[in-house]
Amino acid sequence: MPQLDVNDFAPQLIWLAISFILLYLIMSRLALPRVGSILDERAGRIAGDLATAAKLREETAQAIADYEKALADAKARAQAIARKAREEIAADVEARRAESDALNAGRLADAEKRITALKESALTHVGEIAIETAEALVARLLGKPVDRKELQVAVNEALGK
Repeated sequence: MPQLDVNDFAPQLIWLAISFILLYLIMSRLALPRVGSILDERAGRIAGDLATAAKLREETAQAIADYEKALADAKARAQAIARKAREEIAADVEARRAESDALNAGRLADAEKRITALKESALTHVGEIAIETAEALVARLLGKPVDRKELQVAVNEALGK
């Protein structure tokens, strides 16, 4: 093999050195700066993306806080509206109940007056009815008419008048 031939070993070392120097120059002047700029660009893009992500996270946290505050405010307003509606309904029910109670009390008073009047009317006629009934019974039992004044005195004594 020609690579292992000792006579040709020195020129191979020179070509090896020249190849390494050329490779080094090409790599240091062309390839590595491009790779470095790509890595720097990528690092800058990553840093920018991280900054954007942090900013978006803060905006999201703020949006969530605003949403929760708006939701709490809406719940508070809804509860206030519901409480006000319940109070208005309760007041309306109480007013209608009072109106109904007053109307029923008036009707009850009128009914009691009518009942009292009917009772007094019936009691005034009870005496006459008792006298007429007693007169008819006595006349039937005895077979002769009885004096109305005597019956009236007897019925009044029985009724406690």
